[in-house]
Order: sequence, then C-alpha cells, then structure tokens
Amino acid sequence: MPAGYYSDALKLGLKEFRACTARGEYPCLPALADFVPTERLNMAVDQGMAHIPMEFIVGTRTGGRTSAFARNFMPLMDLDTEFAAKWQSLCESHLEEGIRDAVKVYEYMNRYYVEEGNKRISVLKFFGASSVYAQVLSVPPERNGSREVQLYEELREFYRLSGTNAIEFSKPGSGAKLQALLGKGPEERWNDDDRAAFTSAYYYFRQAYEASGGKKLSSTVGDAMLAFVQVYGWQTLRSGSQAEIKKQLAKAWEEIALQQEDAPIDVKLAPEEKKPGLIAKVLTPSEGRGSKVAFIHDKDPASSGWTKGHEQGRQYVQRVFGGKIDTTSYFNAMDGDPYQVIEDAIRDGNTILFTTSPRLLPASLRAAVEHPEVSILNCSLNQSHRYIRTYYARMYEAKFVVGAIAGALAGSDPLGCLCDYPIFGQVAGINAFALGVQMVNPTARVYLEWTSVDGLDAALRRLTDRGIRLLSSQDLTRKGSESWSSFGLSLVSDGGRVNLAVPVWKWGVYYEEMLRRIKDKSFRAEYEETERAVNYYWGMSAGVVDLACSDKVPPSTRKLAETLQRGIRADICRPFRGKLYAQGGKEMDGDLSPEQIISMDWLCENVIGSIPAYDQLTDLGKATVDMVGVGRAAKGRKG
Repeated sequence: MPAGYYSDALKLGLKEFRACTARGEYPCLPALADFVPTERLNMAVDQGMAHIPMEFIVGTRTGGRTSAFARNFMPLMDLDTEFAAKWQSLCESHLEEGIRDAVKVYEYMNRYYVEEGNKRISVLKFFGASSVYAQVLSVPPERNGSREVQLYEELREFYRLSGTNAIEFSKPGSGAKLQALLGKGPEERWNDDDRAAFTSAYYYFRQAYEASGGKKLSSTVGDAMLAFVQVYGWQTLRSGSQAEIKKQLAKAWEEIALQQEDAPIDVKLAPEEKKPGLIAKVLTPSEGRGSKVAFIHDKDPASSGWTKGHEQGRQYVQRVFGGKIDTTSYFNAMDGDPYQVIEDAIRDGNTILFTTSPRLLPASLRAAVEHPEVSILNCSLNQSHRYIRTYYARMYEAKFVVGAIAGALAGSDPLGCLCDYPIFGQVAGINAFALGVQMVNPTARVYLEWTSVDGLDAALRRLTDRGIRLLSSQDLTRKGSESWSSFGLSLVSDGGRVNLAVPVWKWGVYYEEMLRRIKDKSFRAEYEETERAVNYYWGMSAGVVDLACSDKVPPSTRKLAETLQRGIRADICRPFRGKLYAQGGKEMDGDLSPEQIISMDWLCENVIGSIPAYDQLTDLGKATVDMVGVGRAAKGRKG
C-alpha cells in the first residue's frame, strides 16, 4: 500500500511541477540559503520545540534536496529510487504508529524551511496533517522599515502573548485589535485555557470560511476571523457551531471580502453636486412622509456637550423637514446593552440610524449586518466597515485657523493645547493648530497636555503653572466641570477666562445633507459604485465646520482668519501642504492624503509633549482608543 501512496504523491508532485513551469515559476522547493545571506542565517536564535503549522512550511534550509520535491513538497523522484523506498518506509511508519521524531526547521518571516526531515514533511503533507513537532531556529529579518517586516514583528509579538502561531494577518495593527477584542490587555499573556478555546474556535471558523469560498480571497484566514469578531464578538464565535458560523459569515460576507483590499476606505471629502432641480424633488410629502430617523447617543445632553451638539442637529433637521420625517433620540445607550438599544430603535420603525459615538461602533456594525434594510451611520473616523458608513468633520481646518490667531497674539509667549483622546483626527487637530501657530510665529512653542491621562484639572494646571495664557482646548463646552467652562481658544488671566475663537460643529447641516442623499438615492449609489468602505469626512467647503471669532480679537487678526477660511473653502489653503517636520526634525511626506491625515500618529516639531501610552489613559480613554485610537496609543507605546 505505501507504494500506491507514493505513486499518488508522485502524481501530485508532477502536476505541481508542470503548473509552476507553465506559470513561469520555479517548480521545486525554494532554499532559504539562496535568498538570505549566510551572516544573517548565522544569527538564527534557537526557539526550542514547538508545534508549527504545516501550511507555513514552504522550503528547505539549503539547496541539496530542492530538486527532489515539487513546490507543494510532493516527491519528484521515480518509484524505483532509494528516495522512493525511504519515503514509503516513512509512510508505513506513519500509518502504523505515527511519525514521532521531530523535524528541524529554520523560521524566516513566519515561513519555515526544513533542515532535517524533508521526507517526513512530505509524508505528513500528503496525509493532510495540520502541524508537526519541530525544533525551531528563528532568523531575524533586516529591520528596513518595510510593511512586510512590520507585519512580521507584530505577528511575533502576538505569538509572544498568545502562544498561537497558526494565524497571520495582512494588515498592521490586526494582532493588537484581536488581543483587545478577546478581552486581553496589551501586555496580557494567554493561559492554556485561552489557547485551547482560541485554537478550537479558529479551527471551526476556518472550516466554515473555506467552505464559504474563503480560499478565493487574497486576504488571510486571520483577517477574516478578525472581521467576524468585530461584527459578532468573541463569545459568539467561541460558542458557535460550524453551521452557525457559516450562516453568520453569509450575512457578513461583504465585510469579510473587504479585508483583501489594500486601501479599504473610500474617503468622501465633500457632498457630490446633484443635478439641477433635484434637491427640490427630494423628500416630497408623497416620498418622505413617515420616514423615521433615530439618533442614538452614548450619553445625554445634560452631561455631554458632544451629545448636546448632535441633539441640536436632530432638532435642526426636524424643523427643516417638518412632518416629512419623524426623529427620535435614544440617550445613555452605554449604560446597558447598546446593541439592544439599536434593536429597540429598529423595532420602533426607524429605518435610518445615526449612532453618534465611536463607542457605539461595534453594536452599530452588528446591527447593520443583521438588518441590511436599515441605513446605519456611526460618527467616527477611519473605519473600514462595509455595512455601515462613518461620518466626521474636518475640525483640523478650524484648528489651523485658531493656531494662526493664537500665533499672532502670542508674541514671545508659549501656547498651550489641551486634547482629550489620542484618536483618529485628534492628532491632526493638534498638528494643524501647531502649523497655524508656526505660520505666523515661527519660534513659538505649543505645550501639549491630555485630559484623558489624569483629568482636565491636572492637565490645565500643568499648563498654567508654566505661565501659559493662550490655550487651545476641546472643541465643545465641557459639561460637569465647574473649573472649566470655556472651549476653543481662550485667554487666561487673573480676571478669568475669555473665549477668543470657537470652532463650530454644524451637525444640523451635516444631517440635513445626509438625509437628502439617502432619499435621492445618492447614498445607495455610493455603496454600489465601490467595493470599499465609505467614510464621510466633510469640512468647511461643505458648510459643516465654521469658526466664530470674538470681537476681542484685533481686526487685523480677524481679517487674517477670514482670509484663511476663504482659502480653505476654495481648496487653495491646505494646512498639511508642503514640507512638514515632526519632532526631532524628521521630514515627513508633504501634501498628505486624507488617509494620512486621519491616521496621523506623530507630532509637529514645535509641539512639546507626546502621544500618551495606552496604560496612561483613563478607563473611558482606553475604551475610546480601543475603537478608534491612533497607532501609538492603541499599541501602548510612548509617543
């Protein structure tokens, strides 16, 4: 019987050989020594014994045995050779008692190259073994800053914490995201029960994924599993049967398929112009009457200026559309189960839902997958989800103008900047403010403090103790703090605090335009015209961001601010155009793309401060960063 198995394996090997040759690929096993220099191979570190995935074993350590195997590790030697006899003997041993002797492999960039045990690997691959026990020597790659090396280093970090080496990802940050979604801290190691539960869930998920057509996608099983957990949660995957997982995969398949996109987000910077006369036809009484729109908030207007602004936006659109729509607010969704609040809103007949906090994103995503008939939008940035849209305002444009005002008024004095959370868009606001300062006052320095580290009062005190009088603070009035009532750009003096310039979020205008787009089918068309996730990131040109200047600002400075705003609206003035320098004098790419601005995790050279590490944040700060944190904070690294 082993001879028959060898004949079948030989056929598979010859078939692979011919297929590779037809594609112009090298048809035999690659040898690690052919593309990794000897001096680097000599740096290999013995990692001890481990079970390694068979699918990641792709070649040999040296070129001595490459021609004996096709690229799939199936044999190429004739049946009457000594090689064939040894292969058959190993096959017989495997069938009778299993192959017990460990192999020896070199690991490089998460792929394994066999030094001892090539035929054992060939036999095990023929019989479909999933893993093999091996002595592993790891060859460190050259740290050249490439995306491939970054992914590899992140994967090794995930393996260090989890002890699981069967999963890999194609996008940076994925391992840290999965660690958080599984309820683990950034440095928390897994125990044996964690690994066993994960291995079992991964096995069932992979079977369901591949049965659903996953092998046709260019993304990895790990990418798909991460997307699934983001939609349904870890407990659903952990407790679900293969049939249940397959059913849920079918519902969320567009989200799964999105993972293979290198640039998964389509950022819309302004509303596309409609055809003349079309707006007048939108939301006529016959078409629009009875439409129900829900606004779901994590807090309430009495405790949150953010929620108050969105509630004022809801009231605005209710006035604009009158009886053509019916709007309802649902407050304090995070006090219980936010998914159930969204389900209640849908059960109440709402077909359009705006969820106004990044903390509501997971529940929003799951509801969108379960209810494709409902349009759900979440107020957040840089989210690559196919089933929901996200929306946010380019407040960095207003921050740039505020910075120019502050720089003009500061003279030789330092300036302060208070920021809440290190999340997408916020770092861009800090840097835009700093660039505005630098434009009119090249020697001025901006001192940065974070309220999500040890509270607003402590952060404010550190700035005022430096004698700083001009402060750029949060973009909304903060509720519940008696010691701080101002926002925007403020002048601090013995007589109190005076607002000088205030960024204005025009949520009512944003919601009005969104509702019109949904009703005139533009919203649906944008979904059908792309396979990517749609993020709305509108600014001054769309009328959703403005700036109010106090008459205490000198007329010449107000004139400067007005000129800059006109330039931004006309797309003549761009805060991040031209040469940019980060802290330490490092030159950054100029003319940043919207995606680069959104995900910015570095600070301008005239900023004194850093992006806080994850473990420095408050519980609310950590929860927010878990959803939409920039790279440095989300990974817990010092800025």
